[in-house]
Amino acid sequence: MMPQTSESLQVNLNDIIAPSFYSLHHDVKQERFTEFWLRGGRGSTKSSFASAEIILGMMRDADAGEHTNAVALRKVKDTLHDSVFEQLSWAIEKLGVSHQWHIPQSKLEITYKPTGQKILFRGADNPKKIKSTKVKKGYIKYIWFEELDEFYGPEEIRVINQSLMRGGEKFLVLYSYNPPKSSRSWVNHEAKIPKPGRKVHTSDYRAVPKEWLGSIFIADAEHLMRTNEMAYQHEYLGEEVGTGLEIFTNVTLRKITDEEIRAFDRIKQGLDFGYAVDPVCFEKMHYDKTRKRLYIFYEFSGIKTSNRKLYVAIKDQLSTITTADSAEPKSISELKGYGMQIKGAKKGPDSVDYGIKFLSEDIEEIIIDPVRCPRAAKEFINYALETNQQGEVISSYPDKDNHCITGDTIVNTLSGDFPISQLVGREGLVHCYDEKNKKATASRYLDVRLTREKAKVYEIELEDGRRIKATEDHLVLTQDGWKQVKNIGCTDSILDISNHA
Repeated sequence: MMPQTSESLQVNLNDIIAPSFYSLHHDVKQERFTEFWLRGGRGSTKSSFASAEIILGMMRDADAGEHTNAVALRKVKDTLHDSVFEQLSWAIEKLGVSHQWHIPQSKLEITYKPTGQKILFRGADNPKKIKSTKVKKGYIKYIWFEELDEFYGPEEIRVINQSLMRGGEKFLVLYSYNPPKSSRSWVNHEAKIPKPGRKVHTSDYRAVPKEWLGSIFIADAEHLMRTNEMAYQHEYLGEEVGTGLEIFTNVTLRKITDEEIRAFDRIKQGLDFGYAVDPVCFEKMHYDKTRKRLYIFYEFSGIKTSNRKLYVAIKDQLSTITTADSAEPKSISELKGYGMQIKGAKKGPDSVDYGIKFLSEDIEEIIIDPVRCPRAAKEFINYALETNQQGEVISSYPDKDNHCITGDTIVNTLSGDFPISQLVGREGLVHCYDEKNKKATASRYLDVRLTREKAKVYEIELEDGRRIKATEDHLVLTQDGWKQVKNIGCTDSILDISNHA
């Protein structure tokens, strides 16, 4: 496979595209389909394929006198640079055409110098910006949704495509993702629906040249295969392992009409405060006590959302008192100051388990509008019991959102380095990293507290001998973005802010 560019450069695609994608490359080149769903596990090189096809396609179009452009999307804007932007930059370099492309480091935009064709980058957490996306010349032919499963559902994807697919006759839409475990996930369900112009392709690392992945990657995969076959099948082979351990089997996803909502008279409101890349989430629902049905019909969710912004967004929906996470008394107090009726939830021993048991066993049907409440829909259908390395079911409900680190972990404050246990009840400034401006900075810490006991803890040893101990779901910022501790391997590089001062 030796494609021609505008300068007649010869490129051996065998050095860029894995064998499992050869036939798919011809499908793309011959424009046989509009949609390509790229399912795959870790190391399958699906994102490498997507990025290479966009660059090759735009250059082919330029040779044919067509001015086409591209948009690469992630669910969250802050993840664009370290994922799709870097991936497309990689493809340009690998194809040997870096001299023909302008790749600024301070702006999320890539330009093909000979024609001015653009690759734009958008986060779906800012839908207004997507809707207003325009190009000066030509039209947007190429659309790439990376980590498709992070998007909330087909309705969101359809709205985005309707905004972008204008002004042309031919389009190429690429969806790349690791399939979620549950077959009930919207993305797994959607990929199984036959549709004209759609091709679904599945790949995994076994068809990739070993030298591309490296010996450590292969060793990690084989180790997981020996110790936890189900996790291996899901993470590395990209299979829907469908544990059958889904907790909420009483969920119905359907549209809740305005007429139904007007009749609701037992309204409840709940609020969970966000942290770092964890979203704040406000939900509004109605409980039909007689029929034991719970209707979830309004949702607001956002990452790094201030309390003021939260209040402005939901104030028109506030019709009763809101029950919030009691671990955030300062946030509750601030929202009260804006005029919101709000109280902290009363928590006791096993209160989380009790709540989940009530929702899954005592309520006959949980009805969620997936368009109005995409996050609730996603979390309810994917929430499942977990298994240990021996495949035995862990009896307790998974607690995946209370990210925490152990009390003896050293925290670098502006007043010195202290074990986090010594910061309980104190406030101050801590060294941190500004993702937007790519530099070290400082931010205030407060409300340091014990959040879990007897939690599973991982220990990471760094090259310089320092150690990090944290629960398996604690988020750590790596050179490839945020990752849970349990997903960090020997090849990962944790960001050291001392290098960004």
